Amino acid sequence: MLKALVGSFAALFLSAASASAQAQSQGDWPSKPITILMGFPAGSGVDVVARMLQPSLEKSLGQRLVIDYKSGAGGNLASEAVANAKPDGYTFLLGTAATHGVNAALYSKLSFDVEADFTPISTIVDVPNVLAINPEVIDAKNVQDFIAKVKAAPGKYSFASTGNGTGTHLAFAAFNAQAGLDLVHVPYKGGPDATNSLLKGETCCVFALLQAMIQYAKAGKVRLLGVTTAKRVGAMPDLPTIAEQGMPGYESFIWFGIFAPRGLDPAIAAKMNAALKTAIEDPEINKKLVELGNTPRYETLDQFKATVKRDRAKWAGTVKAVGAKVD
Repeated sequence: MLKALVGSFAALFLSAASASAQAQSQGDWPSKPITILMGFPAGSGVDVVARMLQPSLEKSLGQRLVIDYKSGAGGNLASEAVANAKPDGYTFLLGTAATHGVNAALYSKLSFDVEADFTPISTIVDVPNVLAINPEVIDAKNVQDFIAKVKAAPGKYSFASTGNGTGTHLAFAAFNAQAGLDLVHVPYKGGPDATNSLLKGETCCVFALLQAMIQYAKAGKVRLLGVTTAKRVGAMPDLPTIAEQGMPGYESFIWFGIFAPRGLDPAIAAKMNAALKTAIEDPEINKKLVELGNTPRYETLDQFKATVKRDRAKWAGTVKAVGAKVD
């Protein structure tokens, strides 16, 4: 009888301790610094956005944020690390439409699933690409002028990209297909090399992140012909979209967003989502993001989940049409 009573008390104690620990993990989170991994180097466009949000997130959450750079394999190294991390609310990923859309179709052997192995928290910004040209190589005034000049000399001009199958490559491939252009693709190892090829005149043009091209356009080193979003962007409201220049329906941009490992407690996910909303909608942060060429975009947990699913399917079609693949 005594043995049975002891066993019952032990079971009740363990159950209460488990419930207490669970309540503490939800109610007291966060109780230590939070790590955000990113698969891109310090100083990259993703990093700049993260640093802008960092002070606001730290204030809302009451803890320090540690940004950990784990570059390589198109962002897959960081994604893999977060997919395998404990879902305790102390490890997050700053991912993109490339890491969670393009890569799912581009890489034939991923050790994780971009949907099933993550908890999407919220988007942060939409990042438009822009068609930039070197006017000394091809002196086009607008998109239609550019198309006409390329068509007049098929195979003569080369376009740069940040690598085979990357967003900049796919953006140009879709553009070429819709416009019926014959341009030679020259892949480079990242944005700086692709940009340098344009500045040196080794290539005539590139689709690049607007925030990376603004400085060169203001210095007169490149000419921007159009942005790839459906609407004009706040940083350059006078720059027309490509769609409104005789390319109806053309759209190609990426987003940045925050993910956690799958199985994250819903209460923690909601709290992180709320902190991101506060940061993204802060007037000062919002203004800085817009000035860089970004379009701030907050989404609920369900909205972001739907965005990832939709974009994965969209990029899969684009990758298949281009025939790009990385083993």
